[in-house]
Amino acid sequence: MRSLPRPVIEPIVRAALLEDLGRAGDLTTDSIIAADAVATVRLVSREPGVVAGLPLAQLAWELVDARITCEVQLPDGSRVEPGSVIATVHGPARGLLTGERVALNFLGHLSGVATGTATIADAIAHTRARVADTRKTIPGLRALQKYAVACGGGSNHRFGLDDAVLIKDNHIAVAGGIRAAVEAARAHVGHLVKIEVEVDSLEQLAELLQVGADVVLLDNMNPDVLREAVAMVDGRMVTEASGRITPASAVPIAEAGVDLISVGWLTHSARVLDIGLDHLPE
Repeated sequence: MRSLPRPVIEPIVRAALLEDLGRAGDLTTDSIIAADAVATVRLVSREPGVVAGLPLAQLAWELVDARITCEVQLPDGSRVEPGSVIATVHGPARGLLTGERVALNFLGHLSGVATGTATIADAIAHTRARVADTRKTIPGLRALQKYAVACGGGSNHRFGLDDAVLIKDNHIAVAGGIRAAVEAARAHVGHLVKIEVEVDSLEQLAELLQVGADVVLLDNMNPDVLREAVAMVDGRMVTEASGRITPASAVPIAEAGVDLISVGWLTHSARVLDIGLDHLPE
């Protein structure tokens, strides 16, 4: 996902503003800031990272007050260091202050997702492997988080249950085995829908190779076993590794020759990137 269409993000941003403004609006700002006051602020990174989420921050301010303008210095996907000026925002002071928290919430969280992704993408850049996200996303924010993963140099896995088949251990158990599950899936979905199957042993992989699939998810295998699994597949399926992967463990896993490494914490436990809003004297 390389862009954030306005019809996708506007309902999310509006909901965040409604949550913050409640029934009476910004009591603090409206009490102490003159209605005709104007201000200029800068979005400044406090630490190294990758920017993501500027379209949401801009939209938050626009929805509060359409007179607010945002000049972007470092667009989404940019690498930043402490003190990097990401954007300069100017307009009615009340609107700037009222929209500040919602704008920074989106920007800090999504930049954190992008930064975490870049950490692994950089670590495995010398290999063929790509880092991918999962469906372990914050409810309601999946499209945003997957966009942030792309900003950080990662790849997007499926967006939902409706765009690919992923047969996991419980599906196999209930269906009565790998062959039964794969054949049932093939009979149910269209020819354009890819089928991925999770295996957790070389024995299961051998069984899968007999029936075939588009992608194999090699779950919780150490690098030595992964290397053997990749050799068994021999290019007949896309290989994906998963299971408690860290930036350190990603390197030997990638070096085992897999095509993809899927990482849940990129989205479900992303650390916020510290981005501040600095006021500039008029």
